[in-house]
Amino acid sequence: MAWLVDLLLPSPCVSCGASSGPLCGSCRRVLRRVTEPRCGRCGAPTAWPVERCRECAGRRLAFASARAGVVYTGPVRPLVSAWKEHGVRRIAVLAADLVAEALPVPAADVITSIPADPDRLLRRGHHPAERLARELAGRWELPFAELLLRRGGAARPRQTELARADRARNVRGAFVAGAKPPGRVILVDDVYTTGATVAAAASALRSAGAGRVDVVTFARTVRL
Repeated sequence: MAWLVDLLLPSPCVSCGASSGPLCGSCRRVLRRVTEPRCGRCGAPTAWPVERCRECAGRRLAFASARAGVVYTGPVRPLVSAWKEHGVRRIAVLAADLVAEALPVPAADVITSIPADPDRLLRRGHHPAERLARELAGRWELPFAELLLRRGGAARPRQTELARADRARNVRGAFVAGAKPPGRVILVDDVYTTGATVAAAASALRSAGAGRVDVVTFARTVRL
């Protein structure tokens, strides 16, 4: 019946407030897509095609590539906030549509996602990365599987609360494979900021036997 509620009580655009949410046509048209040329490894926009860019050069990255649908700027910021922090779950469908428009169907055996932090899952009541992965699995006709677990122990600070240099250290060893992965894995998260989280998760998948891990996110931060 959710469709009937949306019909009778249309929600506002989370960016501009127009009554055609979660993102109105005007705001959708100004989304900045992540297009070529870009870094072959981390997917950052570049002036010309490169295998490694200044953002990922010199870093040990367990994933083979990272790609995103949109740049984390403009209307994308309130959209992600409404999705992650305010429980607007249907944004996952929009996010998957935008990613599927931007990226070709990947060559992979399975899609998985960054596992939820238990405290944030309890507070939010949903896990955006998993929902995005499941939506993409349907569009790309690939199976979804929960392949990763978060290690127990002391609670870790949120990545958003840390400086860029501290993020890799914060998630080092944070993930472990809960099942043996197949050869080619698509790893999904909502936003790529420094790549520290997906790199740590990809490392766990590779250690468990995955031959190749490619990262897909809805949005990514672009350094100017």
